[in-house]
Amino acid sequence: MADSAEHPLRGFDRSLPMALLRAREAVMKNFVPSLRENGLSAQQWRVIRALHENEGLDITELADRCFLLMPSLSRIIQNLEKRALVSRIQSSIDNRRSVISITTKGKVLFNEIAPKSVERYNLITEKFGYGKLELLYELLDELIEKIEVDEQAEQSRSTKDESK
Repeated sequence: MADSAEHPLRGFDRSLPMALLRAREAVMKNFVPSLRENGLSAQQWRVIRALHENEGLDITELADRCFLLMPSLSRIIQNLEKRALVSRIQSSIDNRRSVISITTKGKVLFNEIAPKSVERYNLITEKFGYGKLELLYELLDELIEKIEVDEQAEQSRSTKDESK
């Protein structure tokens, strides 16, 4: 076990996961009120947005796009189905899979909320600056890409080691 003085742990407030969570919470404070007015959680809105951009998604692909665990997504889909905001049909390719689509009622709700969302983005852009916001997107994309490349390389090495 390594000595903590040898490898000091970053302060809690300077840990990357905490900084990202604080940033997420600060941003979401601007969006949550309009979602609540329409009886939606942030996760439900994520699903509706993803389905609005992609007509009919396999439930596994939807979970990946929305960064939701399958049990959570299943509950969200059930709730949105009861409200007639999404529909579920059996996949024509694989009967064990479901394809989720946004309904007309879901599109109407999306069109009601989207302008409020645009207003929030405009406010964030005004406060933070367009250039800085674009740079933040680029840096986050680069961070994700580099971490995923490292994880894939590590998985590949592990697989090779196991086969020896």
